[in-house]
Amino acid sequence: MIGPSFLSRQADNGLLTCLRDFSVTHPAMPDPQEHFLDGPSLPTGVTRFWLVRHAIVEKTARQTMYGTLDVPLCPRHLSNQQPAYKALARRLPRQALWFSSPLQRARKTGLTIQKAGNFSAPMEIDPAFIEQSIGEWNGTPHDTFPALLKKPAPPFWSIAADERPPGGESMMDVRQRIGQALDSYAQQNTGQDMIVLSHGGAIRMALSHCLDIPVDTALRLCIQNLSLSIIEHIAGYWRVVAINELPDFQEFAE
Repeated sequence: MIGPSFLSRQADNGLLTCLRDFSVTHPAMPDPQEHFLDGPSLPTGVTRFWLVRHAIVEKTARQTMYGTLDVPLCPRHLSNQQPAYKALARRLPRQALWFSSPLQRARKTGLTIQKAGNFSAPMEIDPAFIEQSIGEWNGTPHDTFPALLKKPAPPFWSIAADERPPGGESMMDVRQRIGQALDSYAQQNTGQDMIVLSHGGAIRMALSHCLDIPVDTALRLCIQNLSLSIIEHIAGYWRVVAINELPDFQEFAE
């Protein structure tokens, strides 16, 4: 005859097995309180994005609203700013996944950094990291662009956050696009470093997503060419480590 004590032991064993299985398939979430940064270095094992804005584009393109046009980098700046590429290569983690916008100005910037630092990692192209598409307004000269707008432009961006150009997207659309990509990659690559070559508007919207701030507020941030912004995803929360960090553009003494 099976007594109550035997049944109780069996139930306890079954509960322990279930708890063990659950702990394997559902590991404990890290505690954000354990991730304060006091020193200059960033610890490994954290889900981290290194967002790099592309270098300066060629002179003719800079006279227009080039948006998602596939304009090349400026050869003169590419040559003169080699110290900055070397500085970025030293700053970026060696063991990281690399992603880029499909536009050549982002890809070329990434490849130049990789060459400067002897990186061998493949670079995955993802349209989620492309610049705001201004559709039919692409290529419009700066001096005639304001006449196309239906709403007043904010102080530090050329288009209102909720204005969608014909055949294009609003900055709110960009925020949603890049936010979904960041959330997805954070889940897929937990605990890994990811380097993303992107654009000024897209990086602003990444920061808008991570800080949960309005698009208009994020458009007040400055994201310069070849700047680095760093964000982390810890226990379901986003944290911003750096915004618009510039490399050393001077010669580095070996």
